[in-house]
Amino acid sequence: MKILARHLTADLFNCKNNKLTDIELIQENMKAALERIGHQLVKLDVQQLADDHYVLIALLTDGHLSLHIYTDLKYVALDVFLCHEDAEPDMVAQEIRNFFKPDKTKTTVLKRGNFGVAKEIKPKVTTKVAPLRKIHNTGAKVIRALARRNHQ
Repeated sequence: MKILARHLTADLFNCKNNKLTDIELIQENMKAALERIGHQLVKLDVQQLADDHYVLIALLTDGHLSLHIYTDLKYVALDVFLCHEDAEPDMVAQEIRNFFKPDKTKTTVLKRGNFGVAKEIKPKVTTKVAPLRKIHNTGAKVIRALARRNHQ
């Protein structure tokens, strides 16, 4: 069966906090990014669901995207659904990552409408860690290893 759409979800962890709270800046960046990569915006809506939870929903001529922004957690959940076989939702996700600058992201990409071979149905999951986070994680591992060695 033909692929009807491509669907990307991403979790962005430890985003830059000052960008999470400026909703007007987020909207303007979203509009500019979508235009830059060739998607036509039909409607953009933002709602505040709680003190620390905003939802941005963009309806496109070829799909939709949503952002759930949790300011206190410095976390953004991204969902991009583009309605054509050769769509590149990762271009949209890259623009969002460049804006929020998360320390870590977990991305899942699905081919929607493809019910062929089982391996084609399996989602592709990738994790990216920012360079500074990698240094921090490596340093913490070294310190733990040295502490264990000294206690033995």
